[in-house]
Amino acid sequence: MMADDKSKRGAADRARVAAGEGYEVNYFARKHGITKQQAEDLIAKVGNDRENLNQAASKLKKAK
Repeated sequence: MMADDKSKRGAADRARVAAGEGYEVNYFARKHGITKQQAEDLIAKVGNDRENLNQAASKLKKAK
Protein backbone atom coordinates (compact mmCIF):
# COMPACT_ATOMS: atom_id res chain seq x y z
CA MET A 1 0.00 0.00 0.00
CA MET A 2 1.36 3.36 -0.97
CA ALA A 3 1.19 6.27 1.45
CA ASP A 4 -0.85 9.36 0.66
CA ASP A 5 1.33 11.76 -1.35
CA LYS A 6 1.56 14.75 1.00
CA SER A 7 2.97 16.94 -1.79
CA LYS A 8 -0.31 16.69 -3.71
CA ARG A 9 -2.60 19.08 -1.92
CA GLY A 10 -5.36 21.40 -2.86
CA ALA A 11 -9.04 21.27 -3.64
CA ALA A 12 -8.96 17.81 -5.20
CA ASP A 13 -7.24 16.36 -2.12
CA ARG A 14 -9.57 18.11 0.32
CA ALA A 15 -12.65 16.98 -1.57
CA ARG A 16 -12.00 13.37 -0.56
CA VAL A 17 -11.59 11.51 2.71
CA ALA A 18 -8.67 9.11 2.44
CA ALA A 19 -10.19 5.97 3.93
CA GLY A 20 -6.75 4.34 4.16
CA GLU A 21 -5.41 7.14 6.34
CA GLY A 22 -6.45 6.55 9.93
CA TYR A 23 -5.91 10.15 10.97
CA GLU A 24 -8.36 11.36 8.30
CA VAL A 25 -11.01 8.86 9.34
CA ASN A 26 -10.49 9.78 13.01
CA TYR A 27 -10.75 13.50 12.21
CA PHE A 28 -13.93 12.98 10.21
CA ALA A 29 -15.45 10.90 13.01
CA ARG A 30 -14.58 13.47 15.71
CA LYS A 31 -15.85 16.33 13.55
CA HIS A 32 -19.27 14.70 13.27
CA GLY A 33 -19.44 13.12 16.73
CA ILE A 34 -19.59 9.57 15.38
CA THR A 35 -17.41 6.54 16.01
CA LYS A 36 -14.49 5.59 13.78
CA GLN A 37 -16.40 2.45 12.80
CA GLN A 38 -19.44 4.51 11.80
CA ALA A 39 -17.16 6.76 9.72
CA GLU A 40 -15.58 3.73 8.01
CA ASP A 41 -19.03 2.28 7.34
CA LEU A 42 -20.17 5.57 5.79
CA ILE A 43 -17.09 5.71 3.56
CA ALA A 44 -17.76 2.15 2.42
CA LYS A 45 -21.43 2.93 1.74
CA VAL A 46 -21.27 6.48 0.33
CA GLY A 47 -17.74 6.66 -1.08
CA ASN A 48 -15.00 9.09 -0.16
CA ASP A 49 -16.49 12.34 -1.48
CA ARG A 50 -16.30 14.69 1.51
CA GLU A 51 -19.50 16.61 0.69
CA ASN A 52 -21.57 13.43 0.40
CA LEU A 53 -19.99 12.06 3.57
CA ASN A 54 -20.74 15.25 5.50
CA GLN A 55 -24.41 15.00 4.49
CA ALA A 56 -24.59 11.31 5.37
CA ALA A 57 -22.92 11.90 8.74
CA SER A 58 -25.40 14.69 9.52
CA LYS A 59 -28.32 12.37 8.72
CA LEU A 60 -26.76 9.62 10.84
CA LYS A 61 -26.33 12.01 13.75
CA LYS A 62 -29.96 13.22 13.49
CA ALA A 63 -31.22 9.64 13.41
CA LYS A 64 -29.89 9.01 16.92
